[in-house]
Amino acid sequence: MFRPPYSASRVAGAAAPWARRAAAGVLVAAAMALGAAACDAGATPQDTAVGNGSSFVTGSYGTTVFGAGARPEAPDVRGTTLAGSRFELSADRGSVVVMNFWGSWCTPCREEAPALGTLARQLAGTGVRFIGVDIRDNPASAEAFMRTFRITYPSLNDPNDAIALDFSGTVPPAGIPTTLVIDRSGRIAARIVGQVSYSGLKALITQVAAGRG
Repeated sequence: MFRPPYSASRVAGAAAPWARRAAAGVLVAAAMALGAAACDAGATPQDTAVGNGSSFVTGSYGTTVFGAGARPEAPDVRGTTLAGSRFELSADRGSVVVMNFWGSWCTPCREEAPALGTLARQLAGTGVRFIGVDIRDNPASAEAFMRTFRITYPSLNDPNDAIALDFSGTVPPAGIPTTLVIDRSGRIAARIVGQVSYSGLKALITQVAAGRG
């Protein structure tokens, strides 16, 4: 079952991280360009997507952009990629990091994958790093997904949501797909819950890379 797409934009100010809103041009444009359709079926630990083919989402769809003085610090994510390599988020300090939580079983993840793959290839060598977090999946299905959609950046294997839970004290990924844009100092600049679009995500990356917001 899928809920109708819904998109919202919230900007967190320094004094009240979740309360302030702004209608600055590029932020609103970026948020409205994001087609926020997410997988829908209760996000309970026993409701395993691999086992029953279902999807899950909790929370509301939309984009949250954090002001420069109110950005939560990203946890130092560590894990093993689907290719078997070790990954540490802290090693990418100094780069803008786009972290996408996905699963091969999730229809909106499949729909957004071409945009993510294209942006990663276009921004290679520009100081922007992409990393995936493959949720509740099996390696064979995940690797087939990456081949199908030409995803060349690495993805961490997170079958039990351990990496997702690392964000519970800061900005928990509220559903699948969720995409975080992390600034060069290791702080979360934006969160997108639901399917990203090429133009919307590119606008957010450009803004964070330029040090605006």
